[in-house]
Formats: sequence, C-alpha cells, structure tokens
Amino acid sequence: MTIDERLIVGLDVADVRAAEKIVRELDGVANFFKIGHGLAFTGGLELARDLTRDGKKVFLDMKLLDIDNTVANGVAKIAGMAVSMLTLHAYPKAMRAGVEAARGSNLTLLAVTVLTSMDEADLREAGYADAPAALVAKRAGQAREAGMGGIVCAATEAADVRRLVGPDMAIVTPGIRPAGADKGDQKRVMTPAEALRAGATHLVVARPIVAADNPRAAATSIIAEMTSA
Repeated sequence: MTIDERLIVGLDVADVRAAEKIVRELDGVANFFKIGHGLAFTGGLELARDLTRDGKKVFLDMKLLDIDNTVANGVAKIAGMAVSMLTLHAYPKAMRAGVEAARGSNLTLLAVTVLTSMDEADLREAGYADAPAALVAKRAGQAREAGMGGIVCAATEAADVRRLVGPDMAIVTPGIRPAGADKGDQKRVMTPAEALRAGATHLVVARPIVAADNPRAAATSIIAEMTSA
C-alpha cells in the first residue's frame, strides 16, 4: 500500500461543486476520498459513483445503525457501488448483519468505536460507564469477532487496538492534525506521523486540507510527514 493510498481526504465541504473542486486540486496527490452525511445528502452518493468510475477510491462514512434487516439491505446496496470502505456503528448485531450482507464483495466494513469528538465526560452524559479507551477496546474486540474489515478509532487508541485485533484489520484514524494545526472540535488527536507509528493503516484528514488556502500544498505536506514516519 502506497502512502497516497493511506491518506483519505475528507470531503467535508458545503456541496458537490466544492467537493469536485477539491478533487481536481488534489489530482495526482490524493486518490482516496471520504464522503460523509453532509455531502451524501446533497448529491454525494452520485459523486461517489463518479469518483469510482474515474478510478478514485471512496470511503462512505455513513455510520449505519438500525435493525439487522435494514442494515443488511443498506450494506448490500452500497456493496454494489464499488466503493472501498463503509462505516457501521460497532454494535454487535449490526456488525454481524453487515458482514453477512457484504460477503463476497470487495467492500471493507469499518466499525466506528468512539467518535474523536467525545471524551470521558461526553460518554458519561450519553450513559456509558466506560472511559473512551476501554469502550474502544471492547468494541474493537467485538468487531474482530464479527468479522469486520477494520476499526475506526482515535489515533491515540490505535496502538492498543492494533495489539488487540492483530496485524490484518485496517485501522482508520480521523482527528488527524498536523503539528501546530487547530484541533477544532476534536478532542483526541495525533499528528500524521504519530498516528502511523501507533499502528494506523489509513489517516482521515479533512479540515487541514479542504479548508486550507492551498489544499494541494497542505495535502503534499501531510504526505511528506507520513512518508517520514
């Protein structure tokens, strides 16, 4: 896997036109793009099909969670879109349903453990007794048992997750911030080099690239830091 395949640029922008502009600006630098809820609801699913037809890789960050049949139907439909990755919340029944629905396809299912914008106080408010690291570990183990293809976690937990799930599962880490960058609403962050050294296979970077004055230069700088790691 090359470095540019390990960088996933989050297209967290206002609309498809802005996303297409970012993709053009990053041509030859980045080839893997994340489409989340905001963009999906404004034409992002059609953009995903366009990107895959153009040879780009797409990560659909849909964070599916529903009754088993609904999750299975959603995963089966997405498996036919030729995207590379799809997120589900790491609830055991949902994961098992998703894994069965994706069987035989090239879709990598990722288990979302604990959002990088949440800390221990946020989890307590949501009714969880576990600290973030403990809940991440519990959900990572359940994802491995369910047969998921990878884990989404903060880079700060990547080393522990890698020890838990072994060498084969993908570890995708959002909340990546180059040294000196504004953390924004993220609470558990690492630099690109730190995340790779901790065991991450893929880094999701959105605002530090898409909100930069020069997205191409920002992405090039991040790839250089990743290469150094």
